[in-house]
Amino acid sequence: MSQPVRVRYAPSPTGYLHIGGVRTILFNWLFARKYGGRFVLRFEDTDPERSRDELIEPMLESIRWLGLDWDEGPDVGGPYGPYRQSQRLHLYREALDRLLAEGKAYYCYCTPEELDAEREAARAAGRPAVYGGRCRHLTEEERRRLEAEGCRPAVRLRVPDAGEITVRDLVKGDVTFDVGQFGDFIIARADGMPVYNFAVVVDDHHMAITHVIRGDEHLSNTPKQLLVYRALGWEPPHFAHVPMILAPDRTKLSKRHGAVAVDEYRRQGFLPEAILNYVALLGWSPGDDREILSLGEMIELFDLDRVSRTAAIYDVEKMAWMNGHYLRELDLDQVVERAIPRFVAAGLIQGEPHGEERRRLYAIVDAVRQRVRTLEELVEASRYFFTDFDGYEEAGVRKHFDRDDAIPILEAVAETLAQVEPWSQAAIEQALRGLAERKGVGTGRIFHPTRLAVSGRTVGPGVFDVICWVGRERCLERIQRAIEWIRQRRAARATAQPAGPAGATG
Repeated sequence: MSQPVRVRYAPSPTGYLHIGGVRTILFNWLFARKYGGRFVLRFEDTDPERSRDELIEPMLESIRWLGLDWDEGPDVGGPYGPYRQSQRLHLYREALDRLLAEGKAYYCYCTPEELDAEREAARAAGRPAVYGGRCRHLTEEERRRLEAEGCRPAVRLRVPDAGEITVRDLVKGDVTFDVGQFGDFIIARADGMPVYNFAVVVDDHHMAITHVIRGDEHLSNTPKQLLVYRALGWEPPHFAHVPMILAPDRTKLSKRHGAVAVDEYRRQGFLPEAILNYVALLGWSPGDDREILSLGEMIELFDLDRVSRTAAIYDVEKMAWMNGHYLRELDLDQVVERAIPRFVAAGLIQGEPHGEERRRLYAIVDAVRQRVRTLEELVEASRYFFTDFDGYEEAGVRKHFDRDDAIPILEAVAETLAQVEPWSQAAIEQALRGLAERKGVGTGRIFHPTRLAVSGRTVGPGVFDVICWVGRERCLERIQRAIEWIRQRRAARATAQPAGPAGATG
């Protein structure tokens, strides 16, 4: 790079951080870190009807939680601040005054009703519905008269009537636009506030932004921004428009496809490492078939020439699969520390565990995390280790409890477990395998009804882990409860059995 890389993420504080914003942040962050540049956060908050100050800190917190940082921003400052548009109004005014003085912009006094009528007439005539330039040549006297009548003017950029403008895009290549489709567009509203396509140019110029990496829904804005750059005589940054993120049915991504705010994924128990890994692959490839990448690997491999031109397809199930991978592969200490607040909130433990309680929690988490995809699922799948449960899986009941030998097997299991010493997975396994051998049955005839009796479920961690970490006393209580439940079930079914035909015997 011929000059130090400076990139930015510039959201409006009108909502919470979503997947599309995460990808834009990540791509900019990776690009800055790859080339030793600076990543800037800037908030575009000049729309008083939509911007909400109280949403800025939650957005910053979401980015922090993801494990990303920024070099300049409203909270950390920097040499090009302030980093909120509402605090930079003097810069927009200076640029506007210059364009007005040079005749490259002018005041427009047209009312909304007049503009609507002009657009309708253009559409009816088959012409582009752009501003016709009614106020382009107002005299000073006409302007004073309109202002005396109470008209508050907007400011429009004077755009050439014909010609082309080309966006040299680092992802899409050259994209050419006919300037005739824009007309003299507004760059400041009647209340004095700059519009997006003007303010973003002033900000990017004064903040020395070298690369603008953003979603390709902004591509249609770029020629207008280039016209502003040209009018001000400023060198534009390099542009890179990354592909849209679509739902699996190739429609616009929405909540019904599972796309929710980052905070919601956090509540559901997604890990920031998994979210970033998944989002990185939405429209970018590391150059091989790898799907699991650390941030360090992403920095090393990231470049804009590996960004796709075609839309990326978002699939929350794939992200959940990736999250499960991280739950299994992350250091156990990290998983437990992130899970503890959830165990506390669920009432399964009381505060930070210590000693034997902590050792037990580690063992349970390590056993359960092999089959779950989120921290929330981890807690739910661990619940029976800490509290009693109501009922048994119906499919398991029919398969394992409705067998004629279910009660004798469970009684034998209880007798065997009562004598196991020491109480460990290895000793439990040896005892139950020995029981199967003595009874001359397959181990499944012992293991499956035992798992169902102790956990209420047919799947989960290894049965010896389940038995060990539920604990001897609670296991024996649950097995006895299961035996009584089976007896009651059989008695109820016998009572409900209809009488046979007269004379029948059985």
